[in-house]
Amino acid sequence: MSANKVQRRLRIKRSIRNKISGTAARPRLSVFRSNKAIYAQIIDDTAGKTLAAASSAKLDGVTNANISVSNLVGKEIGAKAVELGITQVVFDRSGYLYHGKVKSLAEGAREAGLKF
Repeated sequence: MSANKVQRRLRIKRSIRNKISGTAARPRLSVFRSNKAIYAQIIDDTAGKTLAAASSAKLDGVTNANISVSNLVGKEIGAKAVELGITQVVFDRSGYLYHGKVKSLAEGAREAGLKF
């Protein structure tokens, strides 16, 4: 990524994080993606705790995160959240555009029972 793209994404990320925050009743579902993997965390910002996490790096037999793998990660984080009794979250896309892998992860989480 060029320096301008990185700066732009970080600016967008800060803008989004200023507007949203996770609480105990409605935690934040944060997404991070790299070139090789996609990660999701459910975070309670008031307590400063990560309640659940899932990543494509921990899935067996997965070497690269594509759209179908992102959907599996979304289903996994959704299942963990429902197991903890969490049904509603605030979606934090971390400055990434809502398409492709990020959208697929969100759809997988919705399929597992999360609402946002």
